[in-house]
Amino acid sequence: MRIAQVAPLYESVPPGLYGGTERIVSYLTEELVRLGHDVTLFASGDSETAARLVAGCPRALWRDRQVRETLPHHIRLMELVFRDLDRFDVLHFHCDYVHFPLVRRHRCASVTTMHGYMHPHDLGPLLAEYPEVPLVSISHNQRAPVPGANWQATIHHGLPRDAFTFSDTGGDYLAFLGRMSPEKGVERAIAIARSANVPLKIAAKIYPEEQGYFDARIAPLLRDAGSLVEFIGEVGGRQKNQFLGGARALLFPIEWAEPFGLVMIEALACGTPVIAWSKGSVPEVLTDDVTGYIVDTVTDAVQAVGRVAELDRRACRRAFEQRFDAARMTRDYIEVYRRLVESSAARDIPSARP
Repeated sequence: MRIAQVAPLYESVPPGLYGGTERIVSYLTEELVRLGHDVTLFASGDSETAARLVAGCPRALWRDRQVRETLPHHIRLMELVFRDLDRFDVLHFHCDYVHFPLVRRHRCASVTTMHGYMHPHDLGPLLAEYPEVPLVSISHNQRAPVPGANWQATIHHGLPRDAFTFSDTGGDYLAFLGRMSPEKGVERAIAIARSANVPLKIAAKIYPEEQGYFDARIAPLLRDAGSLVEFIGEVGGRQKNQFLGGARALLFPIEWAEPFGLVMIEALACGTPVIAWSKGSVPEVLTDDVTGYIVDTVTDAVQAVGRVAELDRRACRRAFEQRFDAARMTRDYIEVYRRLVESSAARDIPSARP
């Protein structure tokens, strides 16, 4: 098939450091190319891919200090995608909903993966206005706020099997990896580490709008915790592999309905179990008492830290290979593509005259 992958322009594909959506786009794109599909990737110009790259901007917008507005770049990106649709059998969008009016006005097979939380007050009316736009969810829980949308499938994320290295023995520290935002539960992670008296390493991206939260809430906690809690900043590549693989467990103490949580399966790929709050996609990703512990309170999480040694790290890696590898994710998307292409072709066949 001739497939267009349309990525957001905020980070490169793949991102150098933090960036879950762009990382998934990269994994999917490269696997499609490996399977012999003709793939065009619309992304920032500093992206790296085996597919044909069409640059929507010279470099990732969040890495370009001259960028003040991101919407103009995405509007131009849509022009690049839609100027010659005969090049593609199917368009796959990962950039929210800016393309919806164009999808309605052009005959083309398309699908949109929704990567974020579905705020019903904002997205409910929009999806009701565009009921014909096909969507994919990244977890069943993600659909809950807008269950009546045009969902085609739920496709859990996947990683290449060689993206992370299995480690059969964890280290002496707990790991937290994510954004420095209240809903990610950094404060809870620090509380767990202090109560369990186990070292915690925090690898987190701080966006400009989150700096105030870090200064006001997290920095004082770090000072109080002393050497028990270490903030190491943003990590990627080999450093992230070592960071997750060397941990006793990953803490995922979220305070919101996380649509997926890519870091959970990254940890499992390393053999590292996850201690996570029972919110969002967590019950879909983790198997309690097998690949980690699903908890509801800090007290429960502290007790789980004491039981991590009871878990088999090989079972964590096995669950990743069976459920969350990139090949499975890609097969699931190809099935959706074929169904939508066939449906689009059927709509284009003229009805017979009586």
